[in-house]
Amino acid sequence: MDQSPLKYRRILLKLSGEALMGNEPYGIDRVTIARMVREIAEVSLMGLELAIVIGGGNIFRGVAGGAAGMDRATADYMGMLATVMNALALQDALRLGGVEARVQSALKIEQVVEPYIRPKALRYLEERKVVIFAAGTGNPFFTTDTAAALRAAEVGAQIVLKATKVDGVYDADPMTHPNAVRFDRISFDEAISRRLSVLDATAFALCRDQKLPIKVFSILKEGALKRVVLGEDEGTLVHV
Repeated sequence: MDQSPLKYRRILLKLSGEALMGNEPYGIDRVTIARMVREIAEVSLMGLELAIVIGGGNIFRGVAGGAAGMDRATADYMGMLATVMNALALQDALRLGGVEARVQSALKIEQVVEPYIRPKALRYLEERKVVIFAAGTGNPFFTTDTAAALRAAEVGAQIVLKATKVDGVYDADPMTHPNAVRFDRISFDEAISRRLSVLDATAFALCRDQKLPIKVFSILKEGALKRVVLGEDEGTLVHV
């Protein structure tokens, strides 16, 4: 009988690039990424099979002014390259934390990272290596939320964990509405009817169609990731 305390065997963690900034205006805050790595390492060493999709907003934000008026596809490709930079930084930080990780990119940059190959990604996960998916879907006009939903479905993740600066899904923006109420659980249909922003519309529809639950939680709360994978009361579960 499986005595593992983990609620999930394989998950996909969606990290925004902004989460790496800490209190910096852009770029990567080493203290912030070190804290994230400690939490990722802890759950990985418990036997969790962990894939990560990371955004690029922390880097692209620094050049966004110069991208004003730029062709949308060109700007999206720049954003994809920013995610590759973040993935390499996360991989290196995980290495220093004693966790073996592999970066797979949807864009071919083979001198730097290996391309996304699904069978290889599955083998890495089975070997308990953390797999970091970079460059989104490899296509413009799609967000890293969509990449997270797509990769989660492809590798058979049991849940998508959306790590944000807010500790769940609320009935209103908690930043501007101090009396906003957080949901412990909410269905996909109710989230749609309430027009709640969980993931972007394409990613949300893909998760709903694949019956892939989403857990929204705060990456800023110490120990939150561990509590989520242990099935404790943390964040908001969006379910079928």
